[in-house]
Amino acid sequence: MGNVRGLDLHLDVGPVRGRGRALEDALRDAVRSGRLTPGTRLPGTRSLAADLGLSRGTVVQAFSQLVAEGWLVGVAGSGTVVGTVPSGSVTPEPDGRPVPAGTRAGIDLRPGRPDLSAFPRTPWAGAVRRALAGSAASLDYVEPGGLPELRAAVAEHVARTRGVRADGNAVVVTAGFTQGLALLARAVHRLGMRHAGAEDPGFARHREVLTAAGLTPVALPVDDAGADAAALPEDPALALLTPAHQHPYGVVLAPARRAAVVEWARRCDGFVVEDDYDGEFRYDRQPVGAMQPLDPDRVVFAGSVSKTLAPGMRLGWLVVPRALRAPLEAEMRALGAWVPAIDQLALADLLRRGEYDRHVRRMRLAYRGRRQELGARLAAIGAPPPAGVAAGLHALLPVGSAERERRTVDAAERAGVRLHGLHTGGYWHRPAPDRPGALVIGYATPPGHAWRRALDALTELLR
Repeated sequence: MGNVRGLDLHLDVGPVRGRGRALEDALRDAVRSGRLTPGTRLPGTRSLAADLGLSRGTVVQAFSQLVAEGWLVGVAGSGTVVGTVPSGSVTPEPDGRPVPAGTRAGIDLRPGRPDLSAFPRTPWAGAVRRALAGSAASLDYVEPGGLPELRAAVAEHVARTRGVRADGNAVVVTAGFTQGLALLARAVHRLGMRHAGAEDPGFARHREVLTAAGLTPVALPVDDAGADAAALPEDPALALLTPAHQHPYGVVLAPARRAAVVEWARRCDGFVVEDDYDGEFRYDRQPVGAMQPLDPDRVVFAGSVSKTLAPGMRLGWLVVPRALRAPLEAEMRALGAWVPAIDQLALADLLRRGEYDRHVRRMRLAYRGRRQELGARLAAIGAPPPAGVAAGLHALLPVGSAERERRTVDAAERAGVRLHGLHTGGYWHRPAPDRPGALVIGYATPPGHAWRRALDALTELLR
């Protein structure tokens, strides 16, 4: 975050009369042109007034007006900083003064992110301090599979909370789920596999990762019972599923479908990757148990802290069948895919001390409240309730056609609200106009202090 003093801030405030209005215009121009970037901290009103030869009251009034318009943001304990105003979102007021198009610039309702402002900074800092105070030997080269401390802690955690059958030897520490998937895909491709089943609709990024590893994605249609394994090829292949809370439909993989995909893996010498996406966040009942216990020799259980802590942590894990451990570690050695030791030790510390569980419980309550508020507001404007079970960090809102979805997303962009849809977010394997349209609303993404404002913006848009 930048910091400027009044003397370092070039502002032309014009003639003696009307200098308060001139200061407002000069600051708007500086933000719009990019000379003042989002997050830059402005000088205090007293020092800026002295540098510009204005009264402090004039500067305070100008700042207040720009805060109300969204150009500036008042931050408790940090003064005033430049806000986030999308380029091109400037419209004239009747008196000719430019203002942002709405005051909701920068509202992000895209899925796949938690509330980053809720990251447990104090517990994490304590865990890092304890890691640094430990034995120097822990800072030596790390085995590809990860440090024994974290592997054991993860095995205990997933066994207790998700019903996974695992010990530390089965756990491989990765830099998040996507890296783990890329390593697995490369490993099975070297073993001779050529195809990978992927949910349709599903994450486009995961299909890209599978393709980059040499595997051809096979679309697995998703309905109210989850992904249909009947489309899987009758040869050794990989099947990527989100059984606990399918993204984006939000459904749970039905017991019969779980049994069918495991039976396919046994019959065809294939493997299933169970992406435990949103597995910790079920709001109307206990979280659905993992499918890995159905056959630990055929199912890879994959988790990460991307949704529970933050995606920028780049920490995840795979519980790997014995037959895949050596091929996977060979890929990790070849690519140097190690995770930093300090991060591993800190996460192990959070898990052992119960801080990780406490944080997940706090966030489960917060996100449950947001989902309930979203449902209530949608009902109030006559919109359908979110599709899928009450879980996870996103909600699917059907909007009819693909064209209507695109119009809604475009209108949201113009209003400063970022949204994804089934078509605009690239979820369909093969997009077609006759496929249904829907918004994929990431209600966990806005920081806590901005949630109500984001909800207001969304319902106003949908009204």
